[in-house]
Amino acid sequence: MQNLTRQIAATPMARAAALPLRLATVARHNAKVLKQSGTWLVRSREHSCFTYDLEPSNREHLCWFVSSVTGTPVQAVRAHVEEAEQDTRLRRTLDQGLATSVRSGTCDHEVRYGRRIAYYALVRALAPAHVVEAGPHRGITSTLIAAALLRNGGGRLTTVDVDPRAGELIRGPYSAVVDQLVGDSVEILSSDHVQKRGVDMVLLDTSVSPAHERAELAAVAPALSERALVLSSRSHAWPCLAHWSEERQRRFLHFDDRPRDHWHPGNGFGVSFPSQG
Repeated sequence: MQNLTRQIAATPMARAAALPLRLATVARHNAKVLKQSGTWLVRSREHSCFTYDLEPSNREHLCWFVSSVTGTPVQAVRAHVEEAEQDTRLRRTLDQGLATSVRSGTCDHEVRYGRRIAYYALVRALAPAHVVEAGPHRGITSTLIAAALLRNGGGRLTTVDVDPRAGELIRGPYSAVVDQLVGDSVEILSSDHVQKRGVDMVLLDTSVSPAHERAELAAVAPALSERALVLSSRSHAWPCLAHWSEERQRRFLHFDDRPRDHWHPGNGFGVSFPSQG
């Protein structure tokens, strides 16, 4: 039988002969996605900015990614990730915020960090003095960054969004280290508030267009410190950050996240970081 299979594989009949096997492979995949989609439609309220946990192996990849970007031993990065996951006050604040948010009807009331926990680990590893987040949406990432700054014992976060509702989850002790600004991200990144303070880490998550992200990069560039990280949540779709990094002789990496038990394929994020001396 094995010899016959090999003989058929070398003939024009191979494609047709393999069709049942190929159909079965596709059917198994689609059935899994259909089941996950149905479960999500029934149980979730979300319609954008989806939240999910990561596959266990992907969580480990995230730790190694942060270690590679920061030069921090991976054991320390794992400890930072576990620290955030086990922070009951942080989780309680976010869960309560989601349940009482002005947009509670379109968000799940149990927080899932997913790739966002990498931002916490990056802040813990690098101890930046000033972080800027353009496009905080509800504020899950913002609160994670604020929690990391509080653990570090110093540093501030500036959030920027045109929507005055953005960042509604930034509450309690976390709000004490956050400046929430309303306005166009390019204008605020160019403002004295950002330029005079300098920036050690900036996350671009406005998701407007490639042209807008390029404008954001041009606006924030003069404020960046020598060790600054520049992150983009759209690097899976747009090459802006990768091209910008190459032009400035910086390094660039993209982390591709894999959601656990979710129909969404994941997006990931990109990081531009200084080249080694």
